[in-house]
Amino acid sequence: MKLSKCFILAVSGYAIPLAFIAAAAASAGWFDLVRNALSDLGHATRSSVAPLFNLGLYLGAFTLAIFASRYSLKYGGAITYLLLLTALTLGLVAVFDEVYGVLHFWVSVAFFLSISALLVAYSLKFRSYLLPLVALTTGVMSWVAHLAYRIPRGAAIPELVSIFVALPFYLRYSSLVCRSTSGG
Repeated sequence: MKLSKCFILAVSGYAIPLAFIAAAAASAGWFDLVRNALSDLGHATRSSVAPLFNLGLYLGAFTLAIFASRYSLKYGGAITYLLLLTALTLGLVAVFDEVYGVLHFWVSVAFFLSISALLVAYSLKFRSYLLPLVALTTGVMSWVAHLAYRIPRGAAIPELVSIFVALPFYLRYSSLVCRSTSGG
């Protein structure tokens, strides 16, 4: 099976940041999935793996933006603009790392809210409500457990839950977009 340029670009939009996050976490030596936030890896003054982590986020944002503007724009409006917003906010998480304190917090909130908005837009576009809303609820509940009860202590798990529950819908959308484009 030959993968199209479109699908490779779409997959790169999430595979690149996840691969760089995994490499940074494995290289750090101190990172604890339960006690840390993923962004701790990107702290410019406290983390020796910050360049690796932040580069991965930024490259992922860049490839997601290219996929959205080059391929998704031809297929669907609202999801495309939300993908662009997600790319922008992911890039801002890389640019405004934890050194920036509250600014980093708010761009991170914007990033995770954009993922939530994508799930809602997906459910509306495809009139598929149950699974996207279960995914959204799962992500929200992981944040409620963390923010209200400090379970887990660090934000990495709710961050990853929020990302991974959205991936199947992004993959399905991407495959539909790429099938609808010719020569991509």
